Amino acid sequence: MIAFNLPPLTIEIQEGDLAAEDVDAVVNAANNHFWMGAGVAGALKARGGSDIERDAMAQGPVDPGGCVITPGHRLTARYVIHAAVMGQDLRTSGTLIQEATRCALSLAERHALQSVALPAFGTGVGGFPLPACARIMIDVAKTHAAEAKTLRLVRFVLFGRASYEQFATVAAERLGRPLDGPNDCPLSG
Repeated sequence: MIAFNLPPLTIEIQEGDLAAEDVDAVVNAANNHFWMGAGVAGALKARGGSDIERDAMAQGPVDPGGCVITPGHRLTARYVIHAAVMGQDLRTSGTLIQEATRCALSLAERHALQSVALPAFGTGVGGFPLPACARIMIDVAKTHAAEAKTLRLVRFVLFGRASYEQFATVAAERLGRPLDGPNDCPLSG
C-alpha cells in the first residue's frame, strides 16, 4: 500500500479485493442500467447479494457518467456507489471515467461519507488503458481534495500486482512524495 496526504484527504493505492473493503462505500464501475455482470460488479454481487443489483437497477437508467447509491447489504461497506462509467455498449472513454469519478466522490460527500474505495474504472470489460485511467482518476481525487467536506479517505483498490504497480507509479508522479511509514511503493528502494 502507498498513501499520499492531500489535506483533508488521504489517497491510498493498494492491491486487493474491493468487495472486502471496510469503508463507508465501495464504488462499482457500472453500466448505465446498473445490471451487474462480471469483474468488479460480479465480485460485489457475489459477496453482497443480488439485492445490490436490484436496488441499483430500480434507480436506473442514468446518463453515462452518472451515479446512484445503494445499501451494501452483506458487504462490509455500508453502501455501494454505482458509477455509470459506460453505456449498454460497454464502451467507455476518458471523459466518462472522469465524470463517473467526480460523480462518485460528490455523491459520497452528499451522503456525509468519510471513506470510499474505488476500482480502476473501465479497464476491465471497457478495455480502457490502465495508466490513462490512473491519471484521470487520481487527478479527479486530487482536485476533490480542495473541496472535500466530509470525505477523508479515497482508496484505489487494484486487482493484481501489475495493476497496483502501474497505479502506484502514476500516483507518485501526480501526487508527489508518499507519506512516510510502512508502504509498498514500487518506486522505493
